[in-house]
Amino acid sequence: MNTAMGQNKNTHGATTEAVNGQTNASAAGATVRNEQGSKGVKITQTAGRQQLGEFASEFARLNDDVLFGEVWSRNHLLSLRDRSLVTVTALIAQGITDISLLHHLQNAKQNGITRVEIAEAITHLAFYAGWPKAWAAFRLAKEVWNEGEANGAAAETAAEQTGASTTSVTTQSASQSAAISDKARFEQELMFPLGEPNTAYAAYFTGKSYLHAWGDANLPFANVTFEPGCRNHWHIHKAERGGGQLLIGVAGRGWYQAEGQAPQKILPGTVIYIPANVKHWHGAAANSWFAHLAFSVPGEETKTLWLEAVTDEVYRAAR
Repeated sequence: MNTAMGQNKNTHGATTEAVNGQTNASAAGATVRNEQGSKGVKITQTAGRQQLGEFASEFARLNDDVLFGEVWSRNHLLSLRDRSLVTVTALIAQGITDISLLHHLQNAKQNGITRVEIAEAITHLAFYAGWPKAWAAFRLAKEVWNEGEANGAAAETAAEQTGASTTSVTTQSASQSAAISDKARFEQELMFPLGEPNTAYAAYFTGKSYLHAWGDANLPFANVTFEPGCRNHWHIHKAERGGGQLLIGVAGRGWYQAEGQAPQKILPGTVIYIPANVKHWHGAAANSWFAHLAFSVPGEETKTLWLEAVTDEVYRAAR
């Protein structure tokens, strides 16, 4: 086995040793040493001793040597990726959203959990651990998974704009580049997948929308994303009993309006309950992308009745 090829100090003062050319340092001060053996990756944690010292030396030993040195090191039985997912889930379920969750979210990303996967995991967990806990976790997860990605998106957008440029740049191409840039920025804000162009329901929308379906037959719901100015037509969720729809704003700014009532602004975290048999519409603000989760409330003899488009006059009044 090769000896350590280098050392680094991470932001928490932990030493990262690269053995056999492979290094993986966590934000919590753990060093991952790949021993290239049948027992998997050996984890060497130093955060406990560095942060607690002699104040709680036994706790520090248990944290560094037992929890990480033994339990986390049994990754030949359960991978580091899966252990990260289990740990993050346990912390969120207990409502622990302090620096420890932030560190383990950083570890999860480092161990291969993608942005789409963490969003799906927290969404799933919300139904078992509680909606407020999921919201609190999303704030930290968004911070972690957006690190470094915004710069990449900006670089990609700049490359697209440069590639699209010619000696004479037309107003149309400049507008298209701006639209691409706005879309890329919005996707960075959005914890849920943007989805595919909503072609199946395009006839019932003014403007372009995107749809990503979630849930199952027992609780169907979707993430619906609207480009600026996009809104759906007036429609009614009909039901003989029960039914209706629940909207939860997740990104951007939008509007909901029931017939005969004043428009209601929808921001991230806004919850709108739409009773069955109420004529209404919802969509993005004129100058903002917008996304909401749409839940179908179970009922009897349910169906959606699509009606006329929302006029520009009605839409402009939503301010």
